[in-house]
Amino acid sequence: MEYDIIVVGGGHAGCEASLASSRLGNKTLLITGNIKNIADMPCNPSVGGPAKGILVREIDALGGEMGINTDKSHIQLKMLNTKKGPAVRALRAQADKITYPKEMLKTLKSTKNLEIKEAIVDDLIVKDNKIKGIVLETGEKISCKIVILTTGTYLKADVLVGSERKPSGPHGEKPAKNLSDNLRKLGLTIQRLKTGTPPRIAKDSIDFDVLAREDGDNVLRTFSYDIDPLYKLEDQVPCFLTYTNEKTHEIINNNLKKSSMYGGYVTGIGPRYCPSIEDKVVKFADKERHQLFLEPESIYYDDIYLQGFSTSMPYDIQEEMVHSLKGLEHAKILKYAYAIEYDAIDPLEMKASLENKKIENLFTAGQINGTSGYEEAAAQGLIAGINASLKLQDKEPLILKRNEAYIGVLIDDLVTKGTKEPYRMLTSRAEYRLLLRHDNADIRLREFGYKIGLIDEERYLKFKNKLKAIEELTNYFKNNKLTTKENNLIEKLDTSPILDGITYYDLLKRPNITIEKLENILNLDLNYSNDVKEQVEISIKYEGYIKKALKEADKLKQLESIKIPNDFDYNEVSNIASEARQKFELIKPVTLGQASRISGVNPSDIAVLSVYLKRIKHE
Repeated sequence: MEYDIIVVGGGHAGCEASLASSRLGNKTLLITGNIKNIADMPCNPSVGGPAKGILVREIDALGGEMGINTDKSHIQLKMLNTKKGPAVRALRAQADKITYPKEMLKTLKSTKNLEIKEAIVDDLIVKDNKIKGIVLETGEKISCKIVILTTGTYLKADVLVGSERKPSGPHGEKPAKNLSDNLRKLGLTIQRLKTGTPPRIAKDSIDFDVLAREDGDNVLRTFSYDIDPLYKLEDQVPCFLTYTNEKTHEIINNNLKKSSMYGGYVTGIGPRYCPSIEDKVVKFADKERHQLFLEPESIYYDDIYLQGFSTSMPYDIQEEMVHSLKGLEHAKILKYAYAIEYDAIDPLEMKASLENKKIENLFTAGQINGTSGYEEAAAQGLIAGINASLKLQDKEPLILKRNEAYIGVLIDDLVTKGTKEPYRMLTSRAEYRLLLRHDNADIRLREFGYKIGLIDEERYLKFKNKLKAIEELTNYFKNNKLTTKENNLIEKLDTSPILDGITYYDLLKRPNITIEKLENILNLDLNYSNDVKEQVEISIKYEGYIKKALKEADKLKQLESIKIPNDFDYNEVSNIASEARQKFELIKPVTLGQASRISGVNPSDIAVLSVYLKRIKHE
């Protein structure tokens, strides 16, 4: 039997890749080592957060599943950074570890063109540097046109606790022992990475009375643009806050050599932005304490996730460390923390479409590409599924630019700069973050989803009606004004009086004026959704900054419009630094814009290259 696309791995990347592929009409096979672990959350039981929450909104805008599935399964929802500007606001959900994978599996099973098979993939069938199929551990061969590898942390995975090392996946499952070695034989560069997870604590052994409580928002929200809230505010489950202390740090410092990392047992490189607690204590020795969140994993069992307390210390030291924390003096550890090492590929060997440069029709997504996090994986899985489908249709791939999406930033960073440690999406990575907001992901990306075929007519019509409403409301504010005769109303708005007439539009630009205020004081009857009002208010209030960002983005477009031929010989260009020449040959940038973002390349190198490209274009 031959498939159009085979997806290897059933994590968040694999789920999105499989759904995108099958929904676009391809005969798709999803292969997973254990069907019970599909869409599993082996680490933090959350979806979203700074930058990551915007990734989820972008996935939804394009027609992916993560946002919808989170809305079906969360137990707490919260908008972060509400007191800051719109560029850094992001939604974060506390997901239920039982419901989330259950709902995703239900969706996968009900999707046409999609089959699921339990198996371990050992090798790829490649002829003339082109994918022809896969080989299972049993020796069975399955033919296909395209393979998407979404293997997560399972490639030659080792779990580490103290000096102990055991070949294992996150839940004690059998790792994929041979696939990464066979990828290396096919010419791919393999690197070793590390991540970890904290202990889980029995709920009834924690003294919550002495801890700070963190509740969800008292406003109903959703990640998805297409479904209404499915929860009641009063049913949200609280989280709690505690801190490390002097005693905790003393225990860690006294036992550093017993940890896998500081004892020299770890060979992989860990995530800089999600370090272990021992790493925090060592590298931030001036900090008296570190913040820890106690997060419920599910309403169906009582495990509490101790977020911020990842460690690879031996079990007895973990007991001491946990018992040193306020509220956890008598805590019972249900599952000990551990570190996990795994193989990944060098992302510099990928195209921006997520297709491998060395093997045609091989796509990769998620942690195999060097990233960490469910959201980063899901975003890549969706793009890999889309671009694999587009390739089968002989269409151009979907390449999102840095000014269009966080997904564009994520993939561009990977294929242009590479990574030697697990990559995490951060707000600071996006230079156009004011354009890439939580509130406007659909405006930025829904058109792409519709043209590709993942957004149906009903959802698209709803989107078009929203755009129409935004235009109507914006025009209403431009065409209505207050005069000096109405300064009494201006006073009620708690803002300075006017000397001449002022439109509602210009009034909204004042710092303390909101649409809600105008509605209440001026008795306006604005029959528009909160989403529409939010979009209009942000667009008006930050108009000057947005225009400036758009102007900067136009410069990027100009550089991106200058294409570099794939077979371009950089030796023909004189006056380019040798380091830049080597990087160009390695990465093979497809545009001058991408070339300008390569580490080690100077503006002078880009200037010389630009002149040469323009010259050969006109020859």
